[in-house]
Amino acid sequence: MESAEIRRRWLSFFEDRGHTVVPSASLIADDPTLLLVPAGMVPFKPYFLGEAKPPAPRATSVQKCVRTPDIEEVGKTTRHGTFFQMCGNFSFGDYFKEGAITYAWELLTSSVADGGYGLDPERLWITVYLDDDEAEQIWRDRIGVPAERIQRLGKKDNFWSMGVPGPCGPCSEINYDRGPEFGVEGGPAVNDERYVEIWNLVFMQYERGAGDGKEDFPILGDLPSKNIDTGLGLERLAMILQGVQNMYETDTLRVVMDRATELTGVRYGADRTSDVSLRVVADHIRTSVMLIGDGVTPGNEGRGYVLRRIMRRAIRNMRLLGATGPVVAELADVVIKTMGEQYPELITDRKRIETVAVAEEAAFLKALKGGTNILDTAVTETKASGGTVLAGDKAFLLHDTWGFPIDLTLEMASEQGLSVDEEGFRRLMKEQRDRAKADAKAKKTGHADLSAYRAVADGSGATEFTGYTSTEGESTIVGLLVDGVPSPAASEGDEVEIVLDRTPFYAEGGGQLADQGRIRLDTGAVIEVRDVQQPVPGVSVHKGSVQVGEVTVGAPAYAAIDIKRRRAIARAHSATHLTHQALRDALGPTAAQAGSENSPGRFRFDFGSPNAVPGTVLTDVEHKINDVLGRELDVQAEVMSIDEAKKQGAIAEFGEKYGERVRVVTIGDFSKELCGGTHVHNTAQLGLVKLLGESSIGSGVRRIEALVGVDAYNFLAREHTVVAQLQELVKGRPEELPEKISGMLAKLKDAEKEIEKFRAEKVLQAAGGLAEGAKDVRGVAVVTGQVPDGTSADDLRKLVLDVRGRIQGDRPAVVALFATANGRPLTVIATNEAARERGLKAGELVRTAAKTLGGGGGGKPDVAQGGGQNPDAIGDAVAAVERLVAETA
Repeated sequence: MESAEIRRRWLSFFEDRGHTVVPSASLIADDPTLLLVPAGMVPFKPYFLGEAKPPAPRATSVQKCVRTPDIEEVGKTTRHGTFFQMCGNFSFGDYFKEGAITYAWELLTSSVADGGYGLDPERLWITVYLDDDEAEQIWRDRIGVPAERIQRLGKKDNFWSMGVPGPCGPCSEINYDRGPEFGVEGGPAVNDERYVEIWNLVFMQYERGAGDGKEDFPILGDLPSKNIDTGLGLERLAMILQGVQNMYETDTLRVVMDRATELTGVRYGADRTSDVSLRVVADHIRTSVMLIGDGVTPGNEGRGYVLRRIMRRAIRNMRLLGATGPVVAELADVVIKTMGEQYPELITDRKRIETVAVAEEAAFLKALKGGTNILDTAVTETKASGGTVLAGDKAFLLHDTWGFPIDLTLEMASEQGLSVDEEGFRRLMKEQRDRAKADAKAKKTGHADLSAYRAVADGSGATEFTGYTSTEGESTIVGLLVDGVPSPAASEGDEVEIVLDRTPFYAEGGGQLADQGRIRLDTGAVIEVRDVQQPVPGVSVHKGSVQVGEVTVGAPAYAAIDIKRRRAIARAHSATHLTHQALRDALGPTAAQAGSENSPGRFRFDFGSPNAVPGTVLTDVEHKINDVLGRELDVQAEVMSIDEAKKQGAIAEFGEKYGERVRVVTIGDFSKELCGGTHVHNTAQLGLVKLLGESSIGSGVRRIEALVGVDAYNFLAREHTVVAQLQELVKGRPEELPEKISGMLAKLKDAEKEIEKFRAEKVLQAAGGLAEGAKDVRGVAVVTGQVPDGTSADDLRKLVLDVRGRIQGDRPAVVALFATANGRPLTVIATNEAARERGLKAGELVRTAAKTLGGGGGGKPDVAQGGGQNPDAIGDAVAAVERLVAETA
């Protein structure tokens, strides 16, 4: 049975039994504690935690998941993979243990003809939690599983929680006996390689307290309602139903391995080492395609680093297998064809996915060549010194300069018999991150305790947003925090967070900055609102300070936003939509949005592109945007189902989480996007859009910055003033300025060359006089002195060598001359062969001089160069050189 059919049967089975089918969420987790979705229940986490009301009492999904903690085990075991699909069925206060167990048994053991998976009941073993008598009784008495095939395990294996205080409960696992060829008998308690877990049924019935690990936490009591969360690994079931030895040989991965063997000529099954590499390639390429498909782009931080690490491991393993050229495009093509049946968006976005993947491969192949040379040198130096540990700064250099993930450095160093100073590497990484984040301030609550906001949501419900149609209105204060702590009241000067039952204030989201404004009370109290965030879904928190009076919970209030700011932001947001569409028209669908920020009068827009956008294309995009403004197109918003929005061709942003009902913003016949932000009513209200330029912000991601409305006009007005001033200076029309200024620059460059030539000639003319004035220091001709300021290092070097050549005969000679350039002292010292025979080496003399100057230097025994920080110490440096000559000669 193919993987696509396993998925179809799962969803069909549970839909027929009253479950709402929920599409797989993006791999980009909508959770500040996660980079990527690692489990099938993650999209349902808000329902289990009570943060949001579930859409239905029963649900089912097949969720895309990525886990990388055991990435080094990929390819070495039968079950470890970075990407997998988790089939789940969920009950929110509906059915419980008996229902979950009955459904699981029915689907697994029903015949294929009847819509089941057709597993032999005699090969299924069950585990339950130590004291879960109820579950064991259901399996034994209701289902009929013999007692000898039911085993009890402890908290570590058969008790589930999220790792934090909240819902938890015992679980029951269904395991499949693969037969004696996979090990000794005795059930899953004895051998989990033979008895493979395929389905885990979690019975959420308790609330846990704080504690560490999987076992060390208290049970606080029963939950108000009992829930079900189950997960079946699609790849594991496919391994069994397809009769293969491991997950890599299932239909969706074997085809990738087959293509890798064609590209490298290495046969699968011929050698364990090459087999591991082939499995790594198949797993990692599939994971990479799925991540890029969901909008992740390679980078050095966060989920971008996860993708880069996985891709680069795959590419390097292909090189180890013998591949010499680019391979990613062909491997990704196989994944898209294979997984496209289950996820059609992969086929739709094929061009974008392949563009990002190929660009990362090209960058890494270039880095691999240079980085490997650096690593080889570092390995050689480490071994030569008798060391066995590669220095942390070398690993950091490879990561920072050549883009080597630390895992790759560890792997390559291990192949050379060395370990790596990981602690030193991570210390340097932390120092770099700390420097980068020194000025950053957290705007949202992130990992902080959200219980206060949840309590407000539980008591008063979600905040009603009225800002689409109103800029001010009456409301009631339903929540109040002072300095982050819930409080019944606040006084003048207090920093507060206020929750209203309804608000015209837009909370920051979707790239749009929050509204600012004021909240007034009937008592005369005034709160200045500086920011609005949604730390938990649906609850708008107004952050600001009490300007006048006292604020109390339950007080009626009047909220009013800063209209001028809102209108400026709305213009920027509408301009972002126009820019997105114009870019897609110019560059194709690969120019997908990767982020944005809409602030008053200006915006930035991030999009996917492997290369810089040519200036001519950017000009065309700007012209198209402003042409749309002149067409005076209406901007309309409509709420509809997600399916209807897709049918209408609405663009969705990668990584965004959308519900069943979405808001679609349409700009005439030009643009249609899913968007919850505020916009103008007509494109004419934008006035003018000026694109300032574009730049790279990461591998495969570009950024456009632009101005809108009055800000764009002011920018052009300043540009016009500058142009007028240049016209006056060069006496030419605007269209003549480039040619005239270019001519002036060319003349200036020629003049600088002439001046430099004259200066060099003048400096060299002094060579004769300097040689004639040589001092005799213990039989050595010593020439020291300072030449005119502004002499370049190159000219100083020529002068020193010229002077040395003018000292006649076999007389030992040392020439040490100094100059000041750009406020910094520099020196060049040369010795002839006779001087070197007496132990006078230019490198040692330069180090002495440079140290006196407050700097450093070095070079060869015959000529060396140095510099410093203190030009006033040149006299002391001259004296130091002469003393060293006297002591050495």
